[in-house]
Amino acid sequence: LHITANKIISGADTSYTSARLITKNKGDWKYGKIEVSAKVAKGLGLCSAVWMMPTEWKYGNWPSSGEIDIMEHIEWTKDTIYQTIHTGAYNHVKKTQKGKRTYVKGASEDFHVYAVEWNAEGINYYLDGVHCYYFPNEHKTSEEWPFDSPFHLIINISVGGRWEGAFGIDPNIFPATMMIDYVRVYK
Repeated sequence: LHITANKIISGADTSYTSARLITKNKGDWKYGKIEVSAKVAKGLGLCSAVWMMPTEWKYGNWPSSGEIDIMEHIEWTKDTIYQTIHTGAYNHVKKTQKGKRTYVKGASEDFHVYAVEWNAEGINYYLDGVHCYYFPNEHKTSEEWPFDSPFHLIINISVGGRWEGAFGIDPNIFPATMMIDYVRVYK
């Protein structure tokens, strides 16, 4: 699978196109192992992402119902892979973010396998089969652990958002492609 971001120039305006694959109501899981072999897109202003969102917003709007970021890559933190969670209690807005940044030399040059193993007690994150991070269920409230209902998978490239576009967009990177070799889900 190739997900490609393109630059479109129309008169004085520049805009971008990309794609987002969403499994909502076609692939929704509560617990299991989700594994994706991907080669991230390269270029300043891009974010390649493999992530999960709740199929139903059981605890309210973002971030209260949770988000599981299996992998995010932005070029301005070269060769860094982010694996994080978002909840009402733990998120970047409150500066209480939980997760791990892992250096991967040549992150956009090769395929890597990104995975989570998620159960009622916690979420384990892996990169190329190596354990990177563990987010435990603290057994408090849904603000800390909203991960008790089905989530669906999203795979995409975004262009020029607040995070990925913080240092601009390189106009010479397009078309930019994220490649997916496989997606595997184990219950």
